[in-house]
Amino acid sequence: MNLDVLPVIVEKLQSCCVIGAYALAARGYVRQTTDFDLMTTDRRALDDSTWKDFQDRGFRVDVRRGDADDPLAGVVRIVGSDTSIDIVVARYKWQQQVIDRSQPMKIGVSTLMIPTAADIILLKLFAGGHADVYDIYRILEIGPRADLIDNIDAAVRSLPDDIRQRWDDVRRTL
Repeated sequence: MNLDVLPVIVEKLQSCCVIGAYALAARGYVRQTTDFDLMTTDRRALDDSTWKDFQDRGFRVDVRRGDADDPLAGVVRIVGSDTSIDIVVARYKWQQQVIDRSQPMKIGVSTLMIPTAADIILLKLFAGGHADVYDIYRILEIGPRADLIDNIDAAVRSLPDDIRQRWDDVRRTL
C-alpha cells in the first residue's frame, strides 16, 4: 500500500490519529489489513471540497455522513490504484481526548499520532464487534496487562453504558 498521501491528509485535518491494524501493529500486535485507518473529530473531513485535490489527482473519494442515530459523524474513504485510506469522523469528546493523548510514531516516511494501548482498547470497546474483542485480548496479552486493566477500569467510568458493559464482559473472562 502506498502511504505517501498520509502527510497531505493529516495536514488537512485539525487533529487525527491512526486507528485499526496499523495502530495495533505500532503497539506490538500485527495483523493483516488492506487499508489504513485514521480517526478525527474534525468535521471538515465531511466536506467534499476538502478532498477536491485528491479527486483531481484521480483518487475516488466517498464521503458518508452519519445521521443523528449513527455512532459516527461520518466516514471518508480515499481509494487510489495502490491506496485505501478510511477516515473515521468521530463525534464524542472522549474520542477527541484519545486523539489528544496519542503519541508520535514513525510509520513509513511519516510521523503519525498513535493512541496508547489503553485508548486502542477503549476504541475497540466502542466498536464492539467480535474481531474487536479478539483484538482487545491480544493487546492485553502484550501488556503490561495489569496497568492496562487499571487504566481501562478508570477510563470506562466516564464512558457510555454500552462501553462499560462490554468491558465488564471482557473482564469476566480474564
